Amino acid sequence: MKISELFKNNKVLLSFEFFPPKSPESEDILDETVSVLKRFHPDFVSVTYGAGGSTRVQSVDWTFRIKEKHDLNVMMHLTCIASSKRDLKDITAKLKRKKIENVLALRGDPPKDFPRSEMKDDFQYAYQLVEYLHVADEFSIGVAGYPEGHMEAPSIEKDMEYLKMKVDAGADFIITQLFFDNNYFYDFMERAHRERITVPIIPGLMPIVNINQVKKFTDMCGATVPNDIMEVMRDRGDDDMLKIGVEYAVAQCRELLAFGVAGLHFYTLNRNKATEQILTEIEGRLRD
Repeated sequence: MKISELFKNNKVLLSFEFFPPKSPESEDILDETVSVLKRFHPDFVSVTYGAGGSTRVQSVDWTFRIKEKHDLNVMMHLTCIASSKRDLKDITAKLKRKKIENVLALRGDPPKDFPRSEMKDDFQYAYQLVEYLHVADEFSIGVAGYPEGHMEAPSIEKDMEYLKMKVDAGADFIITQLFFDNNYFYDFMERAHRERITVPIIPGLMPIVNINQVKKFTDMCGATVPNDIMEVMRDRGDDDMLKIGVEYAVAQCRELLAFGVAGLHFYTLNRNKATEQILTEIEGRLRD
């Protein structure tokens, strides 16, 4: 079902993000994770797409596998940098044949050491991909938003202008990059309102279960880990970090739900324990 249609039910949407596994062992872990989280009845789940389409085959395969094996509504991420119109025509045709109706349209980054001579010039920015997908009107199109601003944007105001371009090009909804301080999200929503962005915006959340892993991840995407969490988790064991991270995320989710968000999107890192514990705590409020 198209995600754009789900918003018409006036309920808070629940969704999970997964990435294509790289080994037979990690395939089993992902299958188990999907099976466990499925009991929370997500409105949709998403499957990521590597830099420059580097996990294209795996992303398509796992999009189909999760839909068919687990009977879930799946959205596939789709990046356009280093892709031609022919590349995208081929992949969207496969999605349509399997009745995949949702796509998260991203610029993406070219693979490391990708030769400039092999770069395609059909798409340079995400809004161009949104335009391309929107013309056919066969997908519900999501785009990414950055509460703390995209790392490459010249300013946080310019970054919001770029987001508006994606919405004007035909995006149906926005999913944000992860954040750990809700004030970043509230400020982002104010800027979106000033820019006259009216499509639903879903906050993206990632429980902190390993501070070193999260710090490495946030260094790549530009998100900020609050100093108080860093201090509390310093020198803690895995069990303590999980407990603290879950408690922090539960409080974050409750505050966002009270604010009136359109949904909650969990970056699971293909693991279920933290997300399962969080949803067990907030499930009643989520489905009220």
